[in-house]
Amino acid sequence: MWRSPLALLKKRFPRSFIRDERGAIAIMFALMLVPTFGAVGLAVDLTNGYILKSRLSKSIDSAALAAGRAMANGNAETVARQFFEANFGQSIDSLDLTSFEFKVSDDDKLITMEVSAKTDTFFMRVFNRDTMNVSARTVVEREATGLELAMVLDVTGSMASGKKFKTMQTSALSLIDTLFGDDEELENVWVSIVPFVASLNIGTHNSDWLNPLDRAIVSVGDYLTEGWRGCVEARPSPYDEDDAPPSVQDFTSYFYPSTRDTQEEPSSDKDNPWPPIRSEWTYGSTGYGPNHACGPEIIPLTKSRSTLETGLKNLVAWHRGGTTANLGLSWGWRTLSPRWRGVWKGDERKDLPLDYDTPGMVKSVIILTDGENNLHDQDSKGNTRVSDYTAYGRLNEGRLWDAGAYNRSQGRALLDKKLAATCEAMKDEGINIYTITYGSGASSGTIKNLFRNCASVPAMYYHAPANQDLAGIFDQIAGELASLRIVE
Repeated sequence: MWRSPLALLKKRFPRSFIRDERGAIAIMFALMLVPTFGAVGLAVDLTNGYILKSRLSKSIDSAALAAGRAMANGNAETVARQFFEANFGQSIDSLDLTSFEFKVSDDDKLITMEVSAKTDTFFMRVFNRDTMNVSARTVVEREATGLELAMVLDVTGSMASGKKFKTMQTSALSLIDTLFGDDEELENVWVSIVPFVASLNIGTHNSDWLNPLDRAIVSVGDYLTEGWRGCVEARPSPYDEDDAPPSVQDFTSYFYPSTRDTQEEPSSDKDNPWPPIRSEWTYGSTGYGPNHACGPEIIPLTKSRSTLETGLKNLVAWHRGGTTANLGLSWGWRTLSPRWRGVWKGDERKDLPLDYDTPGMVKSVIILTDGENNLHDQDSKGNTRVSDYTAYGRLNEGRLWDAGAYNRSQGRALLDKKLAATCEAMKDEGINIYTITYGSGASSGTIKNLFRNCASVPAMYYHAPANQDLAGIFDQIAGELASLRIVE
């Protein structure tokens, strides 16, 4: 059959054209893929670089501010580096810090920090760009700021040995003297004092923090003639580790039950043989009663120098129970937490504690202990009580945990764990934590590591092996805190 040349062309051309078109598209796609891939890769790597730079900037900002507070003691660069490492972390495995520069102006008013880092690329290595450099720079002008400070002090019986307690009092009073200078009050300096043993004393005037059906309210006669002195028990976990106010979780009054055997006279195997009651204020370690091992009352934030000095001078070592530094720290937090604004009673400002990010204000804690966390028991006759009565009750009551087995070593480990959790939560809020271990009883690696890790940075942890070392430590901390003070 005869076909025209045009018909043959129409029949064959589309197929060949399609084949040619497919090849052309493939070539064009391949050519376009390289710049497209490069553009996407560049965008991803640049985004990662921006995030890294942002983290660097934030970290050196906080480090430079911390260094400004440490200028008085000559270790500003060490503090700056430690704060930078603590804030920046090591979450980027491929990160390589290439430079860290720290400079202070001749007049000590300006702190300049510049940090450079190198990190691996993801996509740009296709173009032989295996790494990317980022840097950040900050300049901080030192200026005086206000201060909210909690002094959390161990007043357990072991502090009574030698001159430890007197040395602590003298050192703390010296810190107050450095902060206040010649003034009775400073407009923007507020200090609280939190003495701790195995329970904490909130004061009887804060009975509205208790459960409405608490024995101190509905059955005060249980305390006989002494009445409730103001100590409270630990709230159930996690409320013993946090800053939740009473409106979120109320408290239970502390009540040390009598261990008197009605058929016997008081003897050495009875850790609290009452009645009658022998006040610890008078009898010290031989006292007993429903408030046994209930220490001095917390002094909330105050700007009154005389109130603070009187409170420190009136402290005494308190025997029995043990050491629960975790509860001391959590109560120190509660004196600084804005969640407790208006909860603490008194004639002080009702807007305290201030918000965490209040411009020109810094929140700090000093916590001191002379021994490991411990639930004490001096009973030598092997009874089933396992420990003295504390804010957690007796150890064998199981209020620290739900496991069936218990012993004092496990109890100590759990108290340490709670302290560590409270430390981290406070640091997350930006509270500066200074930690001090004091004396031979606090010289073990366990307590030193616990308190070193609790400090905001390692440079804010101190160990005072002997009495003569403690005063210098308080002076150094006072120097840093004093630089935060607004001079009117």
